[in-house]
Amino acid sequence: MTRSEKETFRIFDAVDLYPNLQNLTQMKPVVVNPSITLEQLFRELADADDDDHRREIRDQALAKLHRRLRRMPQDARRRYEAEAGEAPDALVDRLKNSPLSELSAWVKAHPGLGRILDWDTEGQGRLLPISHHPDELVEISRRYGGGVKPEDFLDGFTAFIRGNVNTIVALTMVVQRPRDLSRSQLRALKLELDGMGYSETALRTAWQDARNEDIAASIVGFIRQAAIGDPLVPYGERVQAAMRRILSSRQWTDPQRRWLRRIGEQLEREIVVDREALDQEPFRADGGFTRLNKVFGGTLENVLSDIGEEIWKKAS
Repeated sequence: MTRSEKETFRIFDAVDLYPNLQNLTQMKPVVVNPSITLEQLFRELADADDDDHRREIRDQALAKLHRRLRRMPQDARRRYEAEAGEAPDALVDRLKNSPLSELSAWVKAHPGLGRILDWDTEGQGRLLPISHHPDELVEISRRYGGGVKPEDFLDGFTAFIRGNVNTIVALTMVVQRPRDLSRSQLRALKLELDGMGYSETALRTAWQDARNEDIAASIVGFIRQAAIGDPLVPYGERVQAAMRRILSSRQWTDPQRRWLRRIGEQLEREIVVDREALDQEPFRADGGFTRLNKVFGGTLENVLSDIGEEIWKKAS
C-alpha cells in the first residue's frame, strides 16, 4: 500500500469511527451582515416557514445579540422586560435552546423586541458638530418629546392621560381599579407610552427639573397623579407600607409570611405580581402559582388583589 493510499484509508476510517467529523469539517462560521438589524432578523424569523431558514436567521441573531447585550443601556433593558416579560439576557438561552418552530412563534408574538434591542448604544447616526471656536457654555436645557420645557412635557402627558382615561382599557384599570391591573396590560400600556416619549425615565427627569423633586415613582404613580391628582410617592415606599399593612391585617402562618415578603420584594421590581408573574422566575422554581395558592389555602388571587388595593390606596 502506498503512502497516499494509507493516508486515504486513515481519513475514511476516522469518518467511520466519528460520523460527525465530516459535518464538522464542513461547518462554516456565521457571517452577519453588519447593516442588518435585529428587528429585520426577528421579522424574518417570525415569517420563516422551514427550520433550515429559521436556523440560519437564529444563528445570525445570536451572533449579533451578544454584542448588543454588552452595551445595552438600562432604559432599553426596562423596555425589553416590559415587552417580553423577561430580562434581555434570557433571550440568549431562548434562542439557543427553544425548538425553532416555537422560537418563530414567540418572536412573532413579541413584534417590538427587535426594535428595542436595536437601541442606539454608540450614538451612531447622531450629528456631532465640530467648531474651531473657543468653547463657551451658553445654556443647559433638555427637550421632552415635542416640548421645550419640562412643564410643557408634563402638561402634555397630563392632557393625554385625561383625554384617554376612558378609551384605553389599561389606563382605566390604572386609574379606577389598579388592584385588577394585569402584568400584560401594564406591559402593553408602558410600550404605548414609551412610543409616545412618555417613558418612566423621561417623566421622572421632567418632574425633577420642573418641581426640583427627585421622586422614584412608578409609571402607574405618574398616571394616577396626572389623572386624579394622586400624590407622587416613591414606589418602593408605597410597596413597603402596603406590605406592612397586609402583614398586620390577619394571622398569617410562617410560610405565608415568608411568601408575602418575597412577593413584596418582587413587587418593588415589577409593579404588578399576578398569576402570570408567579408562574415565572423567581417563583417558578418553587412551584409557581399552583404551589403558592395551596400555601394560602386557595385564596392567593384574593391576597394579590388586596395587596394591589393597599399599594394604590389614595392617601387620606
